[in-house]
Amino acid sequence: EIRWRYFLFIFTASFMGSWFIFGLLWYSVAKNNGDLTEQNPPENHTPCVSNVHGLTSAFLYSLETQTTIGYGYRALTETCGTAVTLLITQSIVGAVINCFMCGVFLCKISLPKKRAKTISFSHTAVITKQGNKLCLLLRVANLRKTLLIGSQIYGKLLRTSVTPDGEIIILDQVNIDFTVDAGKDNLFFICPLTLYHVIDKSSPFFEMSVDTMHMQDFELVVFLDGTAESTSSSCQVRTSYIPREIQWGYTFLPIISRTKEGKYGVDFSNFNKTTPVTTPHCAYCFYNVDEHLPGEKRGRDNLGFEVIEINDAADMTKM
Repeated sequence: EIRWRYFLFIFTASFMGSWFIFGLLWYSVAKNNGDLTEQNPPENHTPCVSNVHGLTSAFLYSLETQTTIGYGYRALTETCGTAVTLLITQSIVGAVINCFMCGVFLCKISLPKKRAKTISFSHTAVITKQGNKLCLLLRVANLRKTLLIGSQIYGKLLRTSVTPDGEIIILDQVNIDFTVDAGKDNLFFICPLTLYHVIDKSSPFFEMSVDTMHMQDFELVVFLDGTAESTSSSCQVRTSYIPREIQWGYTFLPIISRTKEGKYGVDFSNFNKTTPVTTPHCAYCFYNVDEHLPGEKRGRDNLGFEVIEINDAADMTKM
């Protein structure tokens, strides 16, 4: 995932460096055999490598050997066993460098560029009623036309907890399941989706309320895994919510509408907007006391109360 300029620098340096290092080795082989021009070899002298008389020609022979160019001007002779061993070594090292760099290059060009940034989560999560259940809701949208195949979403609640034995567990991870109407697996990102987590007795949010939510110390991390349709490359997107980013008693504004022509449209201006709704102030109240709703006053008749009418005006005190 490094930048292209760094990759191209490493690509060039790896080949140039190997050519130069092996060029020095070929130069040392020629020098040990007395093949260099400044060593004045005799006329009947047989060199290890023909026409290698200095450092420049040794570098050129190293380049021609590793790239299998083979101009035919410089060639290895059977005189030196060291030169034969060096030729085999350079051929193997060159093949390894070629395979490695080609593999990295193919991975680089096939990697979906900034694919994770095209998946958008809502800035806040909300807690409201969803049918006959109290749920935590959040939104997610795919901003590209290409789909994510086999998408799965799940969450982790990170918090510090204390065991019944008094042991303190820092960053305790609790699984949070998210679902949509079609299920929690293989999400179909043809339009923005609203994901919800049911707050029941098994949920870590069951013991929280609208008054104690912002006093808690936790972080809800949401993961989205999928495979890019165009490149078949896996992709993971993450976001997180802290207590002040979870709105209790709110719901998202609708963003999908249908025109008279039967076409569907998405209004992304309402993607992060919420509106207050009537919601129980705690999960326990929602599942146990139906009339315990914030902002709503209800009275009950007291069967033991007796109404008495007083009509005697003479008992009134005069000021």
